[in-house]
Amino acid sequence: MNACKKYLPAGVILLAAVCILGMTVKKHEVERSVPTSSRDHEVSEAPRVALTFDDGPDCCYTSQMLDGLRERGVKATFFLQGQCLQGNEHVVEQMQKDGHLIGNHTYHHVQLTKLSDDSAKEEIVKTSNAIYEITGEYPIYIRPPYGSWKEGLDLAVTMIPVLWTIDSRDWETQNTAEILKAVLPKVQDGSIILMHDGYRTSVEAAMRIVDELKGEGYQFVTVDRLIEE
Repeated sequence: MNACKKYLPAGVILLAAVCILGMTVKKHEVERSVPTSSRDHEVSEAPRVALTFDDGPDCCYTSQMLDGLRERGVKATFFLQGQCLQGNEHVVEQMQKDGHLIGNHTYHHVQLTKLSDDSAKEEIVKTSNAIYEITGEYPIYIRPPYGSWKEGLDLAVTMIPVLWTIDSRDWETQNTAEILKAVLPKVQDGSIILMHDGYRTSVEAAMRIVDELKGEGYQFVTVDRLIEE
């Protein structure tokens, strides 16, 4: 190019420069008009799944569950029983510190539809107050025991009931391999997995589920992100 500049007349050089400039501008215009997806491979948003744990906190296995989730950078949702909170305040504090979502699972793990309105409300409010005393925050979400929500109760207690799409039956089998078989084949984008944090096998299965699904590209989120978005 330097040789061309040396021997070509100035007018030719100027004309060539204008042509090159015009070609460059058109090239950029074309590039801008081409959708980004055709120039670069867009990374689609990862499928999401929510791990949820009922019946805690447990004095032994909930801490082990928290340790495993923390090591893997995973946030989950814990629905707590009011009667299990005393003596386990430090576990709940760690749960909150780790960024997990804390919800209500009634005080005595009762089926709300079998109670009067006042008794059902008391089960919920008593647990919410106990959680507030530890965390400084009132829970917004509730997992009704047995998935049985009393119609109209959300107006009385201003809470959002959360059910599930996959039941691990971990409390029943207490077998790691069986839990995995009950969960992994059913997982899809937006799944809410029901587990419990009071069994050694549940801790083992939960970690296996996390490792397996993360390897498949899943992102673990707290359940509120699936409900609100």
